[in-house]
Amino acid sequence: MPVNLKQLAELLGLSQTTVSRALNGYPEVNAETRARVLEAVRETGYRPNRAAQRLATGKAYSIGLVMPIAAGIDSDIHFGEFLAGLAEEAVEHDFHFVLNPSAPEDEEATFRRLAASGNVDAVFIAYMRANDPRIEMLKALSIPFVVHGRSIGGPRDYPFLDVDNTGAFYDAARLLIQLGHNRIALINGPEHLTFSMRRRKGLVRALAEKGLNLDDALVHHSAMTDEHGYRSMQRFLKRPAPPTAVLCSSTVLALGAVRAINQAGLAIGTDISLIAHDDVLPMLKPENFSVPLTTTRSSLRAAGARIAKRLIGGILNQGDYPEQELWRAELIVRASTGAAPDRSPLPNPSPQVGGA
Repeated sequence: MPVNLKQLAELLGLSQTTVSRALNGYPEVNAETRARVLEAVRETGYRPNRAAQRLATGKAYSIGLVMPIAAGIDSDIHFGEFLAGLAEEAVEHDFHFVLNPSAPEDEEATFRRLAASGNVDAVFIAYMRANDPRIEMLKALSIPFVVHGRSIGGPRDYPFLDVDNTGAFYDAARLLIQLGHNRIALINGPEHLTFSMRRRKGLVRALAEKGLNLDDALVHHSAMTDEHGYRSMQRFLKRPAPPTAVLCSSTVLALGAVRAINQAGLAIGTDISLIAHDDVLPMLKPENFSVPLTTTRSSLRAAGARIAKRLIGGILNQGDYPEQELWRAELIVRASTGAAPDRSPLPNPSPQVGGA
């Protein structure tokens, strides 16, 4: 049977107060003692009495999130991978999640209730939108929070972790342009989310530098599923001047796009090039595609773990973390990109630089 606090203290030859303070991150407990206590916890299976801890420290040892749910909102494996990283770090520190489902229109009110309940010490938000009102709302609530992503417009003084989505798709588009491609399609995430806006901006910027522009007919926004990737690619290939290359905002979208390309009898990397953003989903590795995919790579699981580490570190007064982090995605070149096929180029209108 797991030991209690008194038994754990006797085993270590320490007072119950010292053991409790070590577990709760008090700075007066030295690193060697804390390490001994944590090792004993792992060996004995000790679990603290959360009710007693809460009375003693005022902490709930929980992280809160609000999950919008309604008819027409599909589950998202990308968010599941992010939560897996968050959960790994939470387990390491014996923290819990408090998950509040909410109708999308009630999300702000749900956050307010969650913060006022005392059941969480901190929250995080994701799926950022332009001028996202949740940021000002959370700042006013005076509860620790970290944003996964960034808004466009509005305040800039808030804690976040984000991927340089503009830079990622700029680098990917530059590679395609260097290979001779000038008709590049974009299969993107939902149009109202800022990561999609920034990825489009990166593509537009790279094209504009070469006097090219992005054809709106070669852009499609949707939920990031293989079915949407398949249907988007089908539409692009039926155009009078189909693209010679395509950027996909996820390997899940790319899975569907590859299916459409194969059904059209085209060779990936020869007839058409493809680059996808790789969130490092364990069940969908780009190197295992029939033609290994060139990708921009940034791990969602690592992002979840980092956000949990920052939140928990702040709650326990442990560690010193930057307020704002912008991770650069890695461009990994594989066989799905090659020289543009020899087709007569279409005239291009004057460049248009857009995006936020």
